[in-house]
Amino acid sequence: MTPTPEFDTTRMTPADHAALMDAVRRLERVGLAMRVSNMLGRKLNAAKSFAPEQMTKIVDGAAMAAMRVALRTAIASLAGKPLQNRNRAHKFMVAASGAAGGALGLLSLPVELPVTTTLMLRAIADIARAEGEDISDPEAALACLEVFALDGREASANVSESGYFAIRGLLARTVSEAARYVAARGIVDETAPALVRLLSTIGSRFGGVVGQKFLAQATPALGAVGGAAINVAFIDHFQSLAKGHFTVRRLERKYGGVYVRDEYQRIAGARTPDEIASPAA
Repeated sequence: MTPTPEFDTTRMTPADHAALMDAVRRLERVGLAMRVSNMLGRKLNAAKSFAPEQMTKIVDGAAMAAMRVALRTAIASLAGKPLQNRNRAHKFMVAASGAAGGALGLLSLPVELPVTTTLMLRAIADIARAEGEDISDPEAALACLEVFALDGREASANVSESGYFAIRGLLARTVSEAARYVAARGIVDETAPALVRLLSTIGSRFGGVVGQKFLAQATPALGAVGGAAINVAFIDHFQSLAKGHFTVRRLERKYGGVYVRDEYQRIAGARTPDEIASPAA
């Protein structure tokens, strides 16, 4: 194991530094595709019964529909409709949704995914609140949506370069513009340019993860039990990303963004791919 670099104990407490290390493990780990592949005990292969363009159409359509529903759910939390903390219930409902998808087949994805994504967003909002976020703030509400763009790096990627901060940088202006729009109007108009850009940017990244879910569900004889298991892995994956994301945001509020980013990069550069792939539960 590579030693973790020294950090300035006059700036960050040991407990907060341990939390940052855990966030690095969560955010710089391998993505959902590898986790599901390991769970199934095989590499994921494309469903041969679907042409690439047909698969792309199904996946992209389902991902964008899910993002539109998630956006409406996120903004609803600003209007005095708090998202209740029901983590176990969320997982049970996500598993049930996956079981239905596994039993009914791949073409159920456009119906199943928006339901699953809404449940995941509610679970993400619980994590955000636990890390001190005010979900009545449009920027914080949209940060919940941002989690869907944070899928982990590939196993072979260079861990010394933070994929997490690269993605946040890519999203920063779009999220900021969308938050200002929502704060000024208090309504969701999905045709507004700021929201179209946000949905397009997050949806394109989320679609990549949805494609892996689609391929996993194409595994022969997966069935309802396998569909439920994949959906539980799906929600666990995004809850883990949310925990890392909102831990970093909490530490940024406390210590400043530049300092936290520097410490994050130093930790990421000191860890091996295997260590990053195994976050705390």
